[in-house]
Amino acid sequence: MTQTAKSSNCPTGATAKRRLPLGIQTFRLIREEGCYYVDKTPYIRQLVDEGRHYFLSRPRRFGKSLLVDTIKELFEGSETLFEGLAIHGQWEWSRRHPVVRLDFSAGDYSDPGFLQDEVAEQLAAIERQAGVDPGHPRASIRFRQLLEALHERNGQRVVVLVDEYDRPILDALASPEVARGNRDYLRGLYSAVKFCDAHVKFCLLTGVSKFSKVSIFSGLNNLMDITLDPAYSAICGYTEGDLDAVFAPELAGLDRDEVRRWYNGYSWRGAEKVYNPFDILLLLRQREFKAHWFETGSPKFLIDTLLRRGVPTLDLDGMTGSEALLSAFDVDEMTVEALLFQTGYLTITGEDAHNGLAQYRLGYPNREVRQSLNERLLVALLPDAPRRLADGGPLRELLSANDFKGVEALFRSVFASIPHQWHTKNDIANYEGYYASVFYSCFAARGFDLIAEDSSAQGRADMALRCNGNVYLFEFKTVDDAPTGAALAQLKQRRYADKHRHSGGLIHLIGVEFSRESRNIAAFEVERA
Repeated sequence: MTQTAKSSNCPTGATAKRRLPLGIQTFRLIREEGCYYVDKTPYIRQLVDEGRHYFLSRPRRFGKSLLVDTIKELFEGSETLFEGLAIHGQWEWSRRHPVVRLDFSAGDYSDPGFLQDEVAEQLAAIERQAGVDPGHPRASIRFRQLLEALHERNGQRVVVLVDEYDRPILDALASPEVARGNRDYLRGLYSAVKFCDAHVKFCLLTGVSKFSKVSIFSGLNNLMDITLDPAYSAICGYTEGDLDAVFAPELAGLDRDEVRRWYNGYSWRGAEKVYNPFDILLLLRQREFKAHWFETGSPKFLIDTLLRRGVPTLDLDGMTGSEALLSAFDVDEMTVEALLFQTGYLTITGEDAHNGLAQYRLGYPNREVRQSLNERLLVALLPDAPRRLADGGPLRELLSANDFKGVEALFRSVFASIPHQWHTKNDIANYEGYYASVFYSCFAARGFDLIAEDSSAQGRADMALRCNGNVYLFEFKTVDDAPTGAALAQLKQRRYADKHRHSGGLIHLIGVEFSRESRNIAAFEVERA
């Protein structure tokens, strides 16, 4: 199924500028105020044709709320809003369904008892609007009674939409007891949907994380998970074709290759990669390449988890996981792979099949995420590193000039600033992992083109870096004190440079050895390959 907006999305003409829907998650406002809109209704049509109960996970600010609101208006029969869209001639507008929409996108769910109050208020608001008497004081029973009453009163089955279903759990992860309480409460609430299956026409739950079925969906085990379904990979987000068809009037003067490098790259196993809509809309308004999406969230919990579990930053851009592993998320058990993937800091870059089971390769989706996340990691690993890199002169200029003495001196200064007490409290599993992580993140935070664990037929170099057409291959080792030359020797003996000889630029082998004794660089050896 091709998912690009039709020309009818722009009734005033393809070259006419329209309003950017910044911060607007309401479908009616977007359509009535003449905003740009990427037509997602072909996906909705397919959902309705193929099934009834669905679950979709996507990172924050990826258009989930707008999708939910579009479905709401569709089932309520708001025909005029859909004029010119793909679904307009394919829908029975005379049949209108009651819609129950629960929205957990706002509020402080870390406060014990807030979730229960919020659900009670949302159900009460729906009851008042529908003219239904308040039901049982227990939320799950009250929810069931509401669905039954709406079906009976309207003569049409009910559409159930839950936006950010997992927010009450995610907000409370720092307080596990509250998070578990919210999880258990939601499990009972959502079970009402299956209990009332005869009264439900369509159901969609959206969120950032996919909690295991045992923990939250045990009472709603008939959901079809479309998170990794290639047919729905672009149900949220913008494709390259969407930019050309819908936003063409705004693209003049922007380097499209740079747009792709900065913001494209998210994949849920579809033929096309997609952009985060929030990034694109901010870019089109501000005309600046910067971390628009990343800066709207705080990855502190993620950073703390990576450090606590001793995950070197080099390992992030090359993780693998099965579908089950990427879904293994719960209050008491969160795999690093699932956490990074579900929150949008890593995406699927490829897949392999082993004995009938898919194994997904993960990597950074784009420059924005790689650069910004490593900047935060660098501050966590060594708070003084960003200042020293700035004070020591531009790292890119040193490398572009092949001033390896300058690069070595700069990193010696960085490592010399490691506080003594770090060695008693740092959680990175070993010296080599810590030092290599700082080294990698210093380059990644400044936007260098990097490949961690650069694979070849002979093995894997720890890091490959491209700059001004040249290639720099790094190998990291830890020694007790005196340098051994082992890092550079491995680069040469395993012929890691061979795969890069077609690049046309110079290839440099750089062996870096870290001393446990001096807590700094013991050797920084460079050779042309």
